[in-house]
Amino acid sequence: MVFNSYTFIVFFIVMLVLHNLPLAWKVKKINLLIASYIFYAAWNPPFVLLLWLATVVDFFVGRALYTQPNRHKRKLLLVISLCGNLGMLFFFKYGGFLLENFTHVVNAIGINYHPAKPNIILPAGISFYTFTTLCYTIDMYKKRSKPVKSMLDFALFVTFFPHLVAGPIVRPPQLVPQFETPRTANQKQMLQGLLLITLGLFMKVVLADSMLSTPANVVFDAKGPLSTLDAWMGVLAFSGQIFFDFAGYSTCAIGVASCLGFVLPENFLYPYAAIGFSDFWRRWHITLSAWLRDYLYIPLGGNRSGKFRTYINLMITMLLGGLWHGANWTFVVWGALHGFYLMVEKFIQDFKIRLKPKPELVQPAVVMQGFMAPRFLKKVQSSNFLLALFTFFLVNVTWVFFRSPDFTSAWRMLTSMFYHVPKGAVLLSTLTIIKVSVIVVCMVAFHWMMRNTRIVNVANKMPWWLLGLVWSAMLMLIILSQESSSTFIYFQF
Repeated sequence: MVFNSYTFIVFFIVMLVLHNLPLAWKVKKINLLIASYIFYAAWNPPFVLLLWLATVVDFFVGRALYTQPNRHKRKLLLVISLCGNLGMLFFFKYGGFLLENFTHVVNAIGINYHPAKPNIILPAGISFYTFTTLCYTIDMYKKRSKPVKSMLDFALFVTFFPHLVAGPIVRPPQLVPQFETPRTANQKQMLQGLLLITLGLFMKVVLADSMLSTPANVVFDAKGPLSTLDAWMGVLAFSGQIFFDFAGYSTCAIGVASCLGFVLPENFLYPYAAIGFSDFWRRWHITLSAWLRDYLYIPLGGNRSGKFRTYINLMITMLLGGLWHGANWTFVVWGALHGFYLMVEKFIQDFKIRLKPKPELVQPAVVMQGFMAPRFLKKVQSSNFLLALFTFFLVNVTWVFFRSPDFTSAWRMLTSMFYHVPKGAVLLSTLTIIKVSVIVVCMVAFHWMMRNTRIVNVANKMPWWLLGLVWSAMLMLIILSQESSSTFIYFQF
C-alpha cells in the first residue's frame, strides 16, 4: 500500500474515524498496530512474520540488556540481537549480491563454480525497520534510555505505519513516550497534517512521477552515448526526481502522523541549498545521517583519534551508508564519493583553522564599520550561494552512480556529461529540456530561499486566501496527474 493510491485514502479515512472514536487508549493503540500490519501486509503478507520476530526478540533482549549486571552476558545478548537483525538484513538484501561476487572470485582463480541463482524477495523497508530496532538494543546496552515497559508500545514503535516502510528512522525517545498517553490531533495538527500530505503527494505524483521520471528513465536507460545536453538533463531530472520522491514520502509520513496526533522527526531540510557536504548530510535524509553518525561514526572513533583516523572513519561510514542503499557496487562508489568529498572538506577546514589569525590580531572596527557591513554581507551571501551551486554540481555527479545499474552505464553517462560525443544520441525534446530546466532551477532557488525556515511556518504566516489558492492548485494537479500508483524509490531499500 502506498500513500499515492486510492486504497490508502480509504485506509486512512477509516483510521481517522477509528482513532477519533470515544474508545479506550489501549484499544486505539491496538487498532493502530493492526492497521500497521495490514499496511505492511499489502505488499507480501508472509513478511509480517519478520516484523513479529524482530519485535519480540528485541523487546525481550533489550530489557535483558538493560537489567543484566554481568558485562559478558550483556555483550552476548547484544551480539545475539545484532546477529538476528543484521542476519535477516544480510540474507534478504545482500545474499544474492554476496553469492554473485563469491562466484566471480572463485571462477577468477580457476575454480569452475556456477550455483543456481537464488530467488530471494526483498521485504519492503527492511533496512529502515532494522535500523529502528537496532538503535533500541544498542541504546539499552549503553543505558541511554530506559526499556519500553509495554510490548504493545514497543510493537507500535517498530511498526507504526507512517514511518514503517521508508522512514523517517525513529528512535525510542522520539516516539515511545507519545504512545504512553492518549493522543488525537487538534484542529491545528489536523490542518497542518493534511497540508503536508497534500504537499508530499504533489511532490511525488506531479513533480517526481509526471514531470521528471520519464526524462530521467529515457536518459539512464539509453544503450549508447548521449549528447552532453541530454546527459545533463537526465541527471538533473533524476536529481529532482529522487528528492521529490523521497522528501515527498517523508512529508506524507509526517503529515499522516500529525493527523493522528503524533510527531515524527524531520527528514529533509532543503538539501540542495547545502553549503558543503557536511551541511548536505545535515539536510538530506537527516534521520539516516544522524543514525550513521551516532551508531557508526562516533563508535569508530569519530574525530577523537587524530586527523588521519578521522578521514578513515568518514570513509568507512559513507561506504557502509552507500551499501545500506543497495546491494550493488555502484552504491558503494556513490558512498565512496561522498566520503571523499567529506574528507576534502574536512582537510580544507583544518587548513583554514591553521591559517586563521589570532583574535588579538583581528581589527573588528575595520570589518564592522557601518558603510562596509552591508557590502560585506552581500559578498558573503553571494559566495555562499556559489558554494551551494558547486555542492549541487558535485551531488549530481554522485547521482550518476546511484541511478546507473552498472559501471558501464555510469561511465557512458559521465563521458557524455563531460566530453562532447560527436554522434551522441539526442533523446529529449526541446519542450522536455525546458520543462526539466524550469523545475530544477525553481527547486534550487526555492531551497535557497527556504534554507533557514520551515514550510509550516511559512504557511502559518500566509493570508488564508493565498494558502487556500495554493492548496487547491496542488490538489487539482494531483487529481489531474495520471502517475498516481507508482511506488516510492526508497521502498527498494
